Amino acid sequence: MTTLKFNELNLSNEILKAVENLGFEEATPIQSLSIPKMMAGIDIVGQSQTGTGKTAAFGIPILEKTNAKNKAVQSIILCPTRELAIQVAEELKLFSKYKKGISIVPVYGGQPIQRQMTALSKGAQIVIGTPGRVIDHLERKTLKLDTVSTIVLDEADEMLDMGFRDDIELILNSTPEEKQTVFFSATMPKEFLSLTRKYQHHPEIIKVVNEKLTVPLIEQYYFDIREPQKLETLTRCLDMYDPKLSLVFCNTKKRVDDVTSSLQARGYSADAIHGDMNQSQRDRVMAKFRSGSIELLIATDIAARGIDVDNIDMVFNFDIPKDDEDYVHRIGRTGRAGKTGKAYSFVSGKDIYKLRDIQRYTKANIKRIQVPSLADVENVKATLMLDKVKEVLKEKYVEKYIRMAESLISDEITSLDVAAALLKMMSTSEKKEQEQKSDIMENTNKHNVARLFINIGKKNNVRAGDFVGAIAGETGINGNLIGNIKILDAFSFVEVPQEYAADIINALHSSNIKGKRVSVEIAKGNGPASDKINFKHFSKNKR
Repeated sequence: MTTLKFNELNLSNEILKAVENLGFEEATPIQSLSIPKMMAGIDIVGQSQTGTGKTAAFGIPILEKTNAKNKAVQSIILCPTRELAIQVAEELKLFSKYKKGISIVPVYGGQPIQRQMTALSKGAQIVIGTPGRVIDHLERKTLKLDTVSTIVLDEADEMLDMGFRDDIELILNSTPEEKQTVFFSATMPKEFLSLTRKYQHHPEIIKVVNEKLTVPLIEQYYFDIREPQKLETLTRCLDMYDPKLSLVFCNTKKRVDDVTSSLQARGYSADAIHGDMNQSQRDRVMAKFRSGSIELLIATDIAARGIDVDNIDMVFNFDIPKDDEDYVHRIGRTGRAGKTGKAYSFVSGKDIYKLRDIQRYTKANIKRIQVPSLADVENVKATLMLDKVKEVLKEKYVEKYIRMAESLISDEITSLDVAAALLKMMSTSEKKEQEQKSDIMENTNKHNVARLFINIGKKNNVRAGDFVGAIAGETGINGNLIGNIKILDAFSFVEVPQEYAADIINALHSSNIKGKRVSVEIAKGNGPASDKINFKHFSKNKR
C-alpha cells in the first residue's frame, strides 16, 4: 500500500517539527489515507488493528484544525478505557509541542473529578475521555459540547462490546448536527455499522488490514495441555526462558487474581491489572511493571489495549481469547520498537479449534512445542550457573580464592572435587534464599503491624472475606498480607502491615462495604483495651 512522507501531507511547520523530533519520517498507511480526508472535513470509518498509528491518524488533523484562540471545546475523542484515554492524550501533547495555546484535557474515572472540572473550566479545545466520565461532566454541566466540530470514536467495537452504546449515542446527540464524525474500529460488527448509518454522512471507508495481522518479529508457539497443567507449564517456561518482563493474559478477573496469587505464593515477582481496580491501583501496578520492580503482569483483555511498554520479552495466553482480534492485541504487546518477542498459548481441550480459527485469521504459523521438562529447567539453571563461574574466572584478584582452594587439595581431595562441592553449594543457595524470603514475608506479617478500626461489624453482615476483598480490591495489596480480623457487633479491627496502613486508610475511607459507607482510622492502643477506646469514639461520632 502506498504511503506518504509527513512533509507531503501539507502539515503546518509546528506539527512537522514535532513529528520530526519524535523520529517519524514516513506516515503509516492508515495515516497516509486518513489525514488528508480528515483535513478536508470528510466523515471516516477507519478499520485497522493496533500498532498501525491510528492515534496520529486522527490526532494530527484535529490539532491542525484546532483554533488556539478559541477556548471552547472543538473536538472530543471517546476511548473505551482509562489507559487508552491517557495514552491518546499523551501522544497528542507530543504532537502539539510547538503549537502554542492548545489545551488537551483527558477525563476518566478513577481520578478526582474536581481536578478535571478545574482543568475544563480553564478552557479545553480537545477533550479525551471514557463515555461514563464524559456523561458525568455533561450532567454536572462542567462540559459543554455545543461547539464541537469533530468527534472521534477510538476502538469503537470495544466500546460497544463493553455496553457503551447508549452512552455513545447520548454524547453524539449532545453535539451539533453539523460536525465531522470519525469512527475507528478493529472489526466491523453489525452494531457498529448501524451506528455509522445513524450518525455519519456519506462516510469514506478506510480499511488497512495487513496480510499478516501480527508482527513478524514475534515467534508464536502453543502447548497442548490439560487445564490443571497450565500453572505448572507457566512456571516452567518462566524458569526455562527467564524473561525480564512478561505479560500473562487470562479471560476473567477471577482467573487473573487466582493466577497472580499462585505465582506470588511460588515466589515470582507478579502483580495483577483488571477492570475492577481503580485508577490509582492501575497506575501503581503499571509504574512497578515499567520500572521492572515486578517482572510479571497478569491481565485481562480490557487492560491489553492500554499497556504500552516497549521491552516486554514474552506474552503468555494462559487462556485462549474468545475473539481472534483479542489475540492480535495481546501478542502485539511484545516485539515492539523493532525488537523480537515470543508468544506462548496454553491450549486445553476444545481450545484447539479456537486456535485454528486464530491461525486462519492471522495467517500466522503458530508452532506446537513440548512443555519444558524438569530436567530441561535444571539444565538451563546449571548452564546459567556455569556461565556465572566463567564470568568470575575472567575477573582479576582471584588469587586469594585460589590459595583457599589449594589448601583443600590432598591425596583424598582433588581440585575437581573442590569445584564440584562449590557448584553444589551454589545450586542449593537459591532454595535457601527463597526460604529466607518466605521467612521475611512471614516476619513482616507478625511485626510492624498497624491495627485499623472500621465502623461496621456483625450487624452489617460483614465477614472477614469482605474486608480482605475490599482492601485488596481498592489498594492492590496482596490479601495474604492482611493479618488478624476481629469483627464485633458495631465495628471491626483489621491488622495490616504498617507500611501500607496510610494507603489502605485513604483508599477505604468513605468507600462502601456491603452497601455501608465506612470510615477507617488507626485503632487507639493495642490489645482488648483498644476495643473499648474505639467503641467510645465510635459512639461519640454516632451521636
